[in-house]
Amino acid sequence: MVMETWKAEETFELGKKLGKKAKAGEIYCLDGDLGTGKTVFTQGFAEGLGIEGPVNSPTFTILQEYTDGRLPLYHFDVYRIGDVEEMEEIGYEDCFYGDGVCLIEWSSLIPEILPDSVIRICIEKNPEQGFDYRKITVEGLE
Repeated sequence: MVMETWKAEETFELGKKLGKKAKAGEIYCLDGDLGTGKTVFTQGFAEGLGIEGPVNSPTFTILQEYTDGRLPLYHFDVYRIGDVEEMEEIGYEDCFYGDGVCLIEWSSLIPEILPDSVIRICIEKNPEQGFDYRKITVEGLE
């Protein structure tokens, strides 16, 4: 599925739509350059799960857990990860194979620990289409 959004609110709404349909055990791999809207998408996704508090990218903590929605959300940002062993120290397997949903920003940096079955989301900018234009490709959804 390929979608185009023309403003941040539309990227948020796409995230919200996918969050409403998310199921326990799913892993969403979210990739795109800096400033493409990964956090905006994630905020929408969290709202779709019924999470009401503020959602920010856990750039320095690597993992942020949100448990006040219909499913727990394990939000990873692995941009600053130095080694996959850091993921083991965090206990990523409990999140990947637990009763919640995982959303991993910069997942392309940790391919060796990702399960075979993930939902891949790639967000791309195209300045020729406008500052807020995004092409969002979603693969692996049934």
